[in-house]
This record gives sequence, C-alpha cells and structure tokens, in this order.
Amino acid sequence: MKRTWIVIPMYNEGTVVGDVVRSLQPTFGHVVCVDDGSSDDSAAIAAAAGAVVVSHPINLGQGAALQTGIEYALQDPELGCIVTFDADGQHRVVDARDMANRVLADEADIVLGSRFLDDRTQLSRMKRLVLKTAAFQSKLSTGLDLTDAHNGLRAFNPYVARNIKLTQNRMAHASELVNRLADLKPRYLEHPVEIIYTDYSKAKGQSLLNAVNILVELFMGQR
Repeated sequence: MKRTWIVIPMYNEGTVVGDVVRSLQPTFGHVVCVDDGSSDDSAAIAAAAGAVVVSHPINLGQGAALQTGIEYALQDPELGCIVTFDADGQHRVVDARDMANRVLADEADIVLGSRFLDDRTQLSRMKRLVLKTAAFQSKLSTGLDLTDAHNGLRAFNPYVARNIKLTQNRMAHASELVNRLADLKPRYLEHPVEIIYTDYSKAKGQSLLNAVNILVELFMGQR
C-alpha cells in the first residue's frame, strides 16, 4: 500500500508541535518535521512525539522548510501522497485524511484545501475580503480557478512533488506554488477544510497583517 507522508515546517513551535504530531499519529504513521533553525526545543519535542526531524542550521523560511520536507518524503519508494500541514494546530487531521484519500484514489494529482467552500471557518470580514481578493488576483495571473490560493493544507502525489521545486523561501512560496501548478497543469481539486484560528496561531502569522502582506506580495509579483 502506498504511504502518505505529512510534511510540517516548524520554527519555534515547541509549545504546540508535540500535540500536533500526536494528533496525527493514529491516522498518519509517517510525519517529517523540518526544524527551520528554531532557538527553542521544537526539534526534540517533535522527535519525542514520533516525528522524523530534519533540521536547517539557520532559519530559511517556510518555503525552504516545505521543500526540504518534500525532498525527504520523495526518498520513500512507497510514497503515494504528501500532505503539507502547519505546526501551529490550525489544520484538522480529518481534513488532511480526506484530502490524502482523494489523491490516493487518483481523483486528482493535487487536492488543495479551501476555507471558502463551506462556512466552518470563522473569519473577520476584512480578512475574508483580503483572501478572496488574493484568490481573484491569482486566478487572473495563472488561470487557475481557486477559491483559496493561500491555504497551507495541501495533498499531492509524487508527480507534483517532483515538479513544484519551491525556490521562494518565505511566504511568497504560496504564490510560487500556484504559479508552478499553472505551468505544470496537473489534475487539481479543491476540498472544503476548516481553519482553526487560535490566539497562538494568530501570533505566529495568521493575523490580518499577514493576509495583507500576502496580498501586497502577490500584486508586487505581477509588476
């Protein structure tokens, strides 16, 4: 049976990553956490919880951490699916499971999570507007009809994993990934997911300011 690997980029996530890894264990037996130069004990906590840990000696950014994790998973000859999953606890294991199952069933080469296909995710009006504007701009620039272009929960097969090759180290990697998909033209689907915003996840980068930064990055990239 083909294996699914969970790839978790992490930077100073010691207070939550252990719980995140343990929540994944009953469903996913193969989890790799990429410690992106953390100054806390994230790596030790993730390893104690059951994850494989690969470390960057310095902080390179989320895009670089994702690429490292993808390359690690690609070494598995039985790889069937990779799921990218945030370390801050905002993603739901059941959503990841359902998305991975769709890839393993060959419904698509990549399944992208969307918080806009149902009403479970609680968003402020302004953040909703910013993210929908980003999705609209992404559609104009790539032709991909996505409702949520900057969702970190994704499931994809080895074909996509071998060909996306992220080079943007920081948050620009999300726009870069969509641009790569536009060139690659894989079979893709969106899947409804719930994003759970906590005080912790907001402090780690899920704030409105971060959403605005994504939008600015996207527009600047089109200039």
